[in-house]
Amino acid sequence: MINIDDFKKITLADKPILDAFYTKYPVVHSDNMFTTMVSWGEYVDYRYVFIGENIVIMTKLKNGNVQFRAPLGKQNPTLVREVLKLAVREGGDTPFVFVDKNTKDWIHSLFPKLVFFEDRMFFDYVYLTSDLAELKGTAYSAIRNRLNKFQKNHTYTFEIVTKNNITEVQEFLKRWCLWKDCASDELLENERKSMAYSMAYFFDLGLSGLAIRINGIIEAIAVFEQMNKNTAVIHYEKGSPDFDGIYKAINRETAQLLKGKFQYIDRETDMGVPGLRKAKLSYRPHHLVEVFSIEKKNIMV
Repeated sequence: MINIDDFKKITLADKPILDAFYTKYPVVHSDNMFTTMVSWGEYVDYRYVFIGENIVIMTKLKNGNVQFRAPLGKQNPTLVREVLKLAVREGGDTPFVFVDKNTKDWIHSLFPKLVFFEDRMFFDYVYLTSDLAELKGTAYSAIRNRLNKFQKNHTYTFEIVTKNNITEVQEFLKRWCLWKDCASDELLENERKSMAYSMAYFFDLGLSGLAIRINGIIEAIAVFEQMNKNTAVIHYEKGSPDFDGIYKAINRETAQLLKGKFQYIDRETDMGVPGLRKAKLSYRPHHLVEVFSIEKKNIMV
């Protein structure tokens, strides 16, 4: 029987183990990526346990709410039952979360009485890299117009994030948080901490980045990495509020850099934020990575 004490907190030292696992069983949703889990570790306590050929992830939120995810790896009906039982014993009101559609369908075939619900705020947005790089057609006319206006008004250069400029990137992110007043909002403050962590261990995490300079100063950045063989994930993308259209520029420059290397770009979730959802939808996603959850009262195994 699995116990909650079996789970180990995810730290930077676990990267080789999880990388090897994800090579065999590629990541489907961005929240299961090692970088996401270790960078957001102060806001969400991510833990894991190996059970045979599977990894089970547990999270504990600041409010003490414990949640579990479906086992990653080889399909194992017995293990799924054990995790569901553990979720009932130790979890909160919604103790089984972030189940992708294929896994949900398989689990439902095993346990037809389970009642899943869509967790829309955590759907990943996935785009064709070529769409974001080229912005062709009438669907992208408004985005092209803002991008063209930005390019007309500002001369800029772009560069890869390296050891030579990463300190400048870190300084830009500090300025961005001052603009956004991160300290006044819990989510933004924890995003600040996650970005600071990923910057501090940028090269250890195997991250890549692109920066835009205007008048010699970094005014926008994007941080990304390979998610699976076909997909790159953009962990975050930030721009100065002083330059209208700069987000359009960093978005397209990043897509052009990734074009030919990855068919898709995953731009993560909208967290249920209306403005963010509108912005992500405006770029016409190719598809959404749906995830599902189960309330404790609906777990019957």
